[in-house]
Amino acid sequence: MSITLRTYFVVIFSIFTVGLTTFLSFTISRESGEEVKQQIGERLANDSYQIADKLDQFMWSRFGEITVLSKLEVFQDANSTESIRTLINELKTNFPAFSWIGFLDAKGTVKASTDQILEGEDLTKRPVYYEALTETFIGDVHEAVLLADLLPNESGEPLKFVDISAPIFNPNGDFVGVLATHLSWEWAKQVKESVVRPLQQQDNQLEVFIVSKRENTVLLGPEELIGKPLNIQAVENAQKNENNWSIEKWPDGKYYVTGYALADGFLNYPGLDWTVIMRQPEAIAFYSVLELKQTILSLGFLSTVLFAVMGWFLAGYISNPLKQIAFTADRLKKGEKVEIPIKKGIRDIEILSTSLKHLIETLGKTESDLGKMEEIAHQDKLTGLPNRLALDLFMEEAASYVKGTNQGLLFLYLDLDGFKTVNDTLGHHHGDLLLKEVATRIKRSLRSHEFVCRLSGDEFLIVLKSSAENGQMDGEIIGNRVIEAIQEPFKIETDTVTISCSIGASLWTNHDLDPYTSIRNADKALYTSKESGKNKLTFHHKD
Repeated sequence: MSITLRTYFVVIFSIFTVGLTTFLSFTISRESGEEVKQQIGERLANDSYQIADKLDQFMWSRFGEITVLSKLEVFQDANSTESIRTLINELKTNFPAFSWIGFLDAKGTVKASTDQILEGEDLTKRPVYYEALTETFIGDVHEAVLLADLLPNESGEPLKFVDISAPIFNPNGDFVGVLATHLSWEWAKQVKESVVRPLQQQDNQLEVFIVSKRENTVLLGPEELIGKPLNIQAVENAQKNENNWSIEKWPDGKYYVTGYALADGFLNYPGLDWTVIMRQPEAIAFYSVLELKQTILSLGFLSTVLFAVMGWFLAGYISNPLKQIAFTADRLKKGEKVEIPIKKGIRDIEILSTSLKHLIETLGKTESDLGKMEEIAHQDKLTGLPNRLALDLFMEEAASYVKGTNQGLLFLYLDLDGFKTVNDTLGHHHGDLLLKEVATRIKRSLRSHEFVCRLSGDEFLIVLKSSAENGQMDGEIIGNRVIEAIQEPFKIETDTVTISCSIGASLWTNHDLDPYTSIRNADKALYTSKESGKNKLTFHHKD
């Protein structure tokens, strides 16, 4: 059976159009879908990190408060029972997160406590006493034992606490007792709600878990899982200090998009290694991806029909231009940097070629915009320096770079001396301007490839590549250069401000397990600089 040239050409053109549209639809939906999935997963991972960070910072504050309070002179006289009782009742009023505060004498007997609860009781066998004989102790979440029936409990749920206690020594260095506290677990729910509630207004079935390192027990989460072990890969990965996400099959047999992070401490607070898990059913989390694919397929189908109709009328004029467009699309598929040619003369072909060109340009712009958004997320808004997220990324690359070499990483932990006075006397606006100028001077003191970030407030961290042989010398050269730069007077609007800075330094090499331990060592050395007169650099030496 013979057919006309026009019919034959239209059949070929239709087949070609279907193929081209299917290819573009499949490629775009796959790439866009994977990109949206990545964004959703990274959002859950980031939200998990935020909760973990808030947990650590809250616990760091309470840990530091108890450590500082234990140094008060009133606790050093075990016979000042009434004065101690008055003080700790006032402390509980001002720090409502503490459900119970007590002063135990050297023999472990409660001499004074809030609301006189447990006074006279022997707590020598409780961790809150025997774990705090030499240094501040913090214990994992546990249900109330002695206080279960003694404290008010409006919710009716079992009371849970975190123990924090610190030893008390008199001026002669003699052990005289323990300042013991029970921190209510209710605050953890408040931390969770502060991060999750805004998200739950947009997302359905979003759940948060806090999991103890002890037997992977669920401390916070859905009621039916609290107190039970949660043995999934996400918990195992988080306990390796990974902050990421995965699609995982949970014990209920369902698949969830799972973000995870580890609350492993903050500054001098050692952390309890709680795992923070955020999960959302896969079908709900990726519903937008399914909609995107269906939309793209629908658009592809409509485009096929449109091009087939156009081909019937314009078959004799459009075959060659379409072949050229298809050829360009193949080159794009191979990764070549080419543009879709715009064919003039036939308006429909011109529209088609222009639309395809704009589509490719839009995809390229979207990828560029995502890169810019990621850059903003890793930048401190005030100073323009990298922030903590950028530090984590830099540390991964830097640690990998020096692995297997004789090089190491030199950390200079910097804190401004006198910055609080500027804030108190001139105001926060001047303080912000001063921080910007400080950041500029620090960067001028370093070479272009050397890394500096703002940690928080007036704290900065400089990371340099060095070696065990030259580490201290390099640290002193750079550190003293920064100290001299900061000492120079600052002109802040109409005021002249003079401050200084203290620096702690520490060197990490391949022989050390964790570079973040070296950062904490540098922080400790910083406080040594502060305590020994400020405006100097102290190098941390390994024991």
